[in-house]
Amino acid sequence: MLTLVATPIGNIADITLRAIDALMRADVLLCEDTRVTKKLLNILETRYNKIPLNPQQFIPLHSHNEQAFLDNLSPDFFQQNILYVSDAGMPSVSDPGALLVEYCIEQNIEYDVLPGANAYLLAYVASGFKDTKTLFIGFLPHKGSQRAVALQEALYSGYVTMLYESPRRLIRLLEEINETEPDRELFVAKELTKKFQTYYKGSASKIMKDIGAQVRGEWVVVLNAAQSRVSSTISKQEIMALNLPKKSTAKLLSKLSGRSVKSCYDELVDL
Repeated sequence: MLTLVATPIGNIADITLRAIDALMRADVLLCEDTRVTKKLLNILETRYNKIPLNPQQFIPLHSHNEQAFLDNLSPDFFQQNILYVSDAGMPSVSDPGALLVEYCIEQNIEYDVLPGANAYLLAYVASGFKDTKTLFIGFLPHKGSQRAVALQEALYSGYVTMLYESPRRLIRLLEEINETEPDRELFVAKELTKKFQTYYKGSASKIMKDIGAQVRGEWVVVLNAAQSRVSSTISKQEIMALNLPKKSTAKLLSKLSGRSVKSCYDELVDL
């Protein structure tokens, strides 16, 4: 059997009783990073006197080797009590795990998922945004036209939208939002559940002033929903002004207008 286990995103006290029990009974631990998982178990032992009972085997399973691991796997492997844990939070949420679940479904292998800490849900609740229609995007592409297109899709999805961002790119993200949507209300959370957890709310320019030079740690950015899906002349002009490749622009205009990508592309060619 396979069990996917959520682990704390910062505060170790957020570990669940079910997660502790599963960790104590595991025969094999598949880990995004074996060092991080061993550190977690050591803390549970020293702080809470919770010691794994089985002589456990630790196997690294991360985004770079997940597919190769499954390609060489036999279903008999799951006759043991197998756990998968990512470094923090829920497996499969901007972390490996989905391919494991898919494998179990295809091979008719029993599996379970234990709930626990999740950064983007925590940030959504803390934001106070009232719209219950939400969209989680995770990390945007790092650069280029793909990033510009993805950000526009996030801004004009029509939903409260959650993003993850690194400290190296947070200010850049806020600057990009400020250029496109200076009045959009945002909620930004730093280091959730950790010692220096901090909340910021307001426009992108206000949040940049509030943050100042303290751009460290892990960040969740929550974009309040736009009043409506963007189809106005102004928004279309903003997209056209991004100087993106025609194919990227056509895809974005298609999502915003509901027209086909080909129709949008033909219009761009005519222009």
